[in-house]
Amino acid sequence: MMKRRQMLLLGAVVAMGLTVWFSATAVLSALRTELGIGQLAAVWLTASVQIGFVTGGIVSSLLTLGDRFEPQRIMGLSAFGAGVTTASLALVPLEFWGAIATRFLTGVFLAGLYPMGMKVMASWASSKERGTAFGLLLGALTLGSGMPHLLTGLADALPWRGVLLIASGITIAAGVIALTGLRSGPHTSSLQSVPRIRHAWAGFRSRGPLLANLGYFGHMWELYAFWTWLPTFLLASRKAAGEPSSAAGIGVTTFLAIGVAGVAGCLIGGWLADRFGRRLAAVSALAVSGASCLISPVMFAVTGPAMIVFLVIWGSSVIADSGVFSTSLSESVDPRYVGTALTAQTTIGFLITVVTIQLVPLVAQAFGWQYAFLVLAIGPVVGGVAMFMRRDPRPLALASLERGAA
Repeated sequence: MMKRRQMLLLGAVVAMGLTVWFSATAVLSALRTELGIGQLAAVWLTASVQIGFVTGGIVSSLLTLGDRFEPQRIMGLSAFGAGVTTASLALVPLEFWGAIATRFLTGVFLAGLYPMGMKVMASWASSKERGTAFGLLLGALTLGSGMPHLLTGLADALPWRGVLLIASGITIAAGVIALTGLRSGPHTSSLQSVPRIRHAWAGFRSRGPLLANLGYFGHMWELYAFWTWLPTFLLASRKAAGEPSSAAGIGVTTFLAIGVAGVAGCLIGGWLADRFGRRLAAVSALAVSGASCLISPVMFAVTGPAMIVFLVIWGSSVIADSGVFSTSLSESVDPRYVGTALTAQTTIGFLITVVTIQLVPLVAQAFGWQYAFLVLAIGPVVGGVAMFMRRDPRPLALASLERGAA
């Protein structure tokens, strides 16, 4: 009972804490008007969060913070910081570079939330159930990332400052829950008092962890650029079709694709990983999301239910494998330094997202939004090849069949 309660509580903390991540992206049109900037400059309101996350992740990895201090306390303090910096964007008059600095600091604090959550989840889940457990955690991340779009969609008349303040309040509440309610589980290794920087590179020194990391990097090439630019893609699609569009309609559709479909994809991906193996789950998800990238120019001209079905499939597959990579890495490195290895993995992955978040609008500017997502297909191809080459522990389903036959 304690184990299930802590897993669900951890999922709630991550979902609530990451609500601020795409808060500025959800109100990007209003922020552009407020700051007097164009679309390419506005990219940095999202990219600066990613760069901040990378910076925070590098510091955390090099100092091995996740293996030297209780991760749930780091999560609580980080949520407070991310909530306060997001609120300041709404409350303090800022110029463009001030807004960028604020979003950068938000990313720095978020680096202490999600990776530490993975370590806490690993402390409660045994190896045979870790895929499902990480799927739950990634579902929480997905739900939190899509929440600002839902706020925008359900409250079309809500001022952009209101969206940011609600998101920051939810994140601060997550910090309170983390500090007062979260605990590490029985699979926790003893904390290390001295930082050992070499363990930040543990995921790159042998074949298994390296391939898991390469799979994750390919996945991240696609994921955040898709999440960031999906509303713009939808808006351009509806304009090209001559159909009316509204912030509410775009917001709800985006939340459906990112939040609702993403949660389902994470849970299914985690179950598949535990039942049939990490490799099969990851390669299958990458194949579907990569195919979605390739047919996106065709679907650009489609509206109505067909577009929603397409986005639900893409939105579920693009995130379904994320927990699989974290699970694979956590099973193949020294358990004393799982927190550091996972932080290093996510840090490099988010550094890659900075490139693709910048790249997609440049492709759109050159060829049109109809073809903007084609460039994202590179990631699933690279990630799929890496995970196909990786050997798994014996999948649960095959092990059960062998026991039955015996």
